[in-house]
Amino acid sequence: MRRSGDDYLDRAGAELIYFQQAYSIFYILNIVLAIAVIFLERRNIASTWAWLMVLYFLPGVGFVLYLLLGQNLSRRKIFKFKMSQLKNARQRLKTQQRIVEKGLYSFNDPLMTYYQDMVYMNLVSSDALFTQDNEVEVFTDGESKFDSLIRDMEEATHHIHLMYYIIRADKLGKRILQTLIRKAEEGIEVRLIYDDIGSIRLNKKYLRKLLKSGGQVGAFFPSKIFFINPRLNYRNHRKIVVVDGKIGYVGGFNIGDEYIGRVKRFGFWRDTHLRIQGGAVAQLQGRFLLDWSLASTQPFLTDSRYYPAPESGGSVGMQIISSGPDSEWQHIKNGYIKMINSAKISVMLQTPYFVPDDSLLNALKMAALSGVDVKVMLPSKPDHFFVYWASHSYFGELLSAGVKCYLYENGFLHAKTLVVDGNIASVGTANIDIRSFKLNFEVNAFIYDSGTAMRLQRIFQDDLLHCRELSLEDYDSRSIWNKFKESVSRLLSPIL
Repeated sequence: MRRSGDDYLDRAGAELIYFQQAYSIFYILNIVLAIAVIFLERRNIASTWAWLMVLYFLPGVGFVLYLLLGQNLSRRKIFKFKMSQLKNARQRLKTQQRIVEKGLYSFNDPLMTYYQDMVYMNLVSSDALFTQDNEVEVFTDGESKFDSLIRDMEEATHHIHLMYYIIRADKLGKRILQTLIRKAEEGIEVRLIYDDIGSIRLNKKYLRKLLKSGGQVGAFFPSKIFFINPRLNYRNHRKIVVVDGKIGYVGGFNIGDEYIGRVKRFGFWRDTHLRIQGGAVAQLQGRFLLDWSLASTQPFLTDSRYYPAPESGGSVGMQIISSGPDSEWQHIKNGYIKMINSAKISVMLQTPYFVPDDSLLNALKMAALSGVDVKVMLPSKPDHFFVYWASHSYFGELLSAGVKCYLYENGFLHAKTLVVDGNIASVGTANIDIRSFKLNFEVNAFIYDSGTAMRLQRIFQDDLLHCRELSLEDYDSRSIWNKFKESVSRLLSPIL
């Protein structure tokens, strides 16, 4: 007769064999996935090593994380439309490319002739039509931005197209949604896109009210089951509003009470947003409608009512640059590098997150080493701790090269602004980080106008009054604990 101790040993042995078999399966899956990462995805080498470390140290768990976060969308056609639908736009692009390439384009601002190679690059790689009949209004606080936006939406006569990464159903969110509901009830076409992960806390009852009123709603890359989504890592970070095809908004503000300074944790929310009238609005409209065709599964809209003739009497030159994980080129990052490399006097950069790849980091350092006055401004308080500490890990390299680094202390800095030589500028949704350059769907306005650039430069200089400059001595004297947090975060920065 067998003793209970023998039964226990038999069970323990069987469990050990089962564990060994399961581990072997995970190990084999890790090897297969590692081969895929190295040979199939053709990633940046830093990103490849980061994923290999995750797979090695977290077998099984790393496999699941890669399936959720590591899918590569490049070279995949996720936006479905017929090229015939864009025939006129393609023809305009080709014509403008030939004129700029031959140096025959006439710029309103003579200084912009110096940047025609940048205009050409964006035309060729990003299909970004150059327009120079734009009026631009700059907002740096949420109250004035959203007051203006609601006023424009109230006056809409045909359509309101609105897309934000984050939409909350708090006081500001309800105010926006109630305006949309009221306009939809009046018969105005209302289309709303929200990012499914960014707006995960959005109370869907407000969307149901909008739908009942005749509005239309689309979620970008929605999860079929809570958080089970192979495209989880690829989010639409764009913020675009187009009213009647005549007025456009683009910039850093999302919709929520924190963006108008009503959340104590952040205090004053310092951001930058643009209100645009002119030919660039059609480019924002095209971007919105492409995203709408994906989020709603409806066909791409090309009706002329969505593209009315511009009524602006402005003279600001502009290109609307979009980028995303489906793109062959990192359009916005390339535009940033081109701007920095053109600098002769100054580079002024504001970003809430600073996790650059080597190409952009080297561009900043080389500009400073060449005698250009390079200033980088980041927030002094974190909203995402890993990204915050990863950002701080780059200060040493910047400071050693002569870059001046500032920490904004009057609330939270969320602006994504780059100004070069007081001549050209970029404002939009893209942060200076690998996520914005490679993983998120982003949109920026590249501005070729010394008047607007000088206005943004003065705003930067005003912000310096609320900053603490970081010296190399301060950075070198930070605690061992801070150095450890920076090192770990820097190691994971390619996949943050």
